[in-house]
Amino acid sequence: MQKDDLLRLLRDPNLIPSNKQTLLLSIADQAASMDMPCYLVGGFVRDLLLNKPVNDLDIIVGGDAIKLGKALVKKFGGKLTTHQKFHTAIWHPSTSPRGSLIPNTSTPDTIDLITARSETYEHPGALPTIKPATIEDDLRRRDFTINAMAIRLDGDHFGELFDPLGGQNDLEQKLIRILHPHSFIDDPTRIFRALRYEHRYAFNLEPATFNLISPESLAVLSKLSGERIRHELDLIFDEENAGKMVLRVVNLKVSNVVHSALPLFNLRYSDFLEMDPALDIPASRATIGYMLWLMDLSEDEILSIAKRLDFTSDLTHSVWAVSQLKKSLPFLVNSKPSVWAFALEKLPLLSIYAVYLVTRENALLDYLSIWRHIKPHITGDDLIARGLQPGPRFGEILSQLRAAWLDGVVKDKDQENELLNTLL
Repeated sequence: MQKDDLLRLLRDPNLIPSNKQTLLLSIADQAASMDMPCYLVGGFVRDLLLNKPVNDLDIIVGGDAIKLGKALVKKFGGKLTTHQKFHTAIWHPSTSPRGSLIPNTSTPDTIDLITARSETYEHPGALPTIKPATIEDDLRRRDFTINAMAIRLDGDHFGELFDPLGGQNDLEQKLIRILHPHSFIDDPTRIFRALRYEHRYAFNLEPATFNLISPESLAVLSKLSGERIRHELDLIFDEENAGKMVLRVVNLKVSNVVHSALPLFNLRYSDFLEMDPALDIPASRATIGYMLWLMDLSEDEILSIAKRLDFTSDLTHSVWAVSQLKKSLPFLVNSKPSVWAFALEKLPLLSIYAVYLVTRENALLDYLSIWRHIKPHITGDDLIARGLQPGPRFGEILSQLRAAWLDGVVKDKDQENELLNTLL
C-alpha cells in the first residue's frame, strides 16, 4: 500500500474517530521531538488495512516507552501506569488537558506504550521471557503475519507501512499464516486465535499453518492451565460467529485434548448468545455460551469440565442449573404458577432464561417477567402483630400466601387477610 493511501486511511473519521487521531498526532510529535521511533502495530494495522473501524491503540516504541509516557504526561497531562518488568506503560490522558492537542472528552482513551521487544520461551507452552529489541524483532515475536505489520508515526515517517513478513499480501489473499513452525508449540493458545480470525474475517488457514495444528502442538495445549484455555474460549464467545468457532474447535479435535466430554456446539443456538435487554438479567456472552454448549451433558461431565477449565463457582452453578432444569422440565409442564415459582426461585435467572431460549417453555418467561416479582402484601411484622411467634410457621404461611397470589386464589388485600385468618 502506498503511503498516500495509508495516510488517507489514518485521516478517515469513519475508521479512526477524530479524538483518537488527535491522540496519535500528540504521541507522534512527542516521539519525534525525542528522536524516538514509534509505531502502530498489530490488530490496529490489520483492521485499518481491511477498512474496518479501529479502537485499541497499541504503540510500539523504538526506545524507552516509559520515558515517552512520562514526557506525554508532563506536556499534556493525565497519568501514567508503568510496568517496569515489561518495559510498558499505559497513558491515561487528562479530561482537562494542559496541551491543546488532547481532546477534552469525558471518557478519554487509554494508550498502551510498549518498548519494542523480543520473546523467548523456556519450554513449550510457557509464558514468554522478554527483553528490549528492534521493531523487526518485535514483529517477529507475534502470532500471524496479518498481525505483524506496523505503521510508523514519528516525524517525516508518519504513515509508512513496515511489513517485513508479508502481512499485507496475506490480507489480500485472505490467509492466516503463522510466523514460524514452532509458533503453536511455543504458545498453543494461538490455535484458538487462528480459528477466531478464520471466522471473524472469513479467511482460510494457510495449508502449512493448518497442518501445524498437530498432535505435537495439541499435546502442549493439553498441559496448559484451565484459566488460560478458558480465557481463549471466553474470547471466542465474544465474537459474532462464536457458534461456528466453537464447532470448528470441536471438529478439529482441539477440544478433545482439553476435555474428552466437550460436545459439538448446536448452531441453532448461535442467535441466543445475544441477550434480550428488556429482561434486565445480568449476563455475559461467555456465560450464556457455556450454558448453551454444555447444557445437555450429565452432572458429572459438567463438574469435570468446570474443574478442568477453572470455572468460577458461580459459572459452575449456572451451567449445572441449566442442565438440571432442562432435564426436569417435563415434570413441571402444566403445573400451577406457584409450583413453577417455588421450583425456580433458587436458580440463577440466566440459567432459567437459557432453558427458555432452547425450549420456548412460556412458563419460564412468565416467571422471569412476572411471577418472580409477585410477593404477598402481608409481612413477617404483620404476623408478629397478629400474635404469631417467629419460627418455621412464619415461612410456611408467607409461602402459602404467595402461592395464593400466584395462582389467582387471592386478588386483593381483603382476600389475602381472609386467607390469613384461616391459616392462623
